[in-house]
Formats: sequence, C-alpha cells, structure tokens
Amino acid sequence: MISREKQEVLNQYNIGLVAYKQRKWDEAIRAFEKALQSDPKDGPSALYLDRSKKFRETPPPADWDGVFIMTTK
Repeated sequence: MISREKQEVLNQYNIGLVAYKQRKWDEAIRAFEKALQSDPKDGPSALYLDRSKKFRETPPPADWDGVFIMTTK
C-alpha cells in the first residue's frame, strides 16, 4: 500500500507532467513544488521543476516533442 504522502507526491507530479508537456510552465512549476513539499527528496519532481523553470525563461522550439536535450555535461 502506498502512503498518503507518496500518493500526494504522485498526484502532483502527474499534474505537473501534463502541464509540462502542454508548455504550461507556471502550472507545472506549482505542481512540482507541491510534490516537493510532500517529499523534498523526490528526484523526478526536482528534475522537472528545474526543467520547467529553464523552459519558462527560454521556451523550446515550436516543434518540441517533450524531450529534454542536455546542452552541458
């Protein structure tokens, strides 16, 4: 059985991921931040929070398919 806290992380992560794929950066950021409030060590939420913030500042091209391309090592 999954804990209530982990379920909340999962719910917020999924909301954030949908918003991320729809280029709704502010909505995605809010959802990933809520997930991290429930579990500050949630790696996927932290990763997508960072990516969402970067894309909010510098949006991906119009033909973006949701894939993140690393530009540095």
